[in-house]
Amino acid sequence: MKEQDLKELGEAVLKETRTDITPKQLIKAVMKSHPQASKKEIVRAAFYALIAHAGNEPEKAGILQDFAITERTKDDE
Repeated sequence: MKEQDLKELGEAVLKETRTDITPKQLIKAVMKSHPQASKKEIVRAAFYALIAHAGNEPEKAGILQDFAITERTKDDE
């Protein structure tokens, strides 16, 4: 995945992130706007968004961190 693609996907993840969304709903919402993205790419983009925007949107940082770590762990199983 190219850096620009990761950035665009990270922006989509950040845009869809809110306190009442489940990981499954977040993946589905991002896939609506980026149907070519895999779950693994969405999780990577969540890590990117967390690192790039944690200071700008601290309320979303915790949500993104929980999502990215939880979903990454599921992929490793």
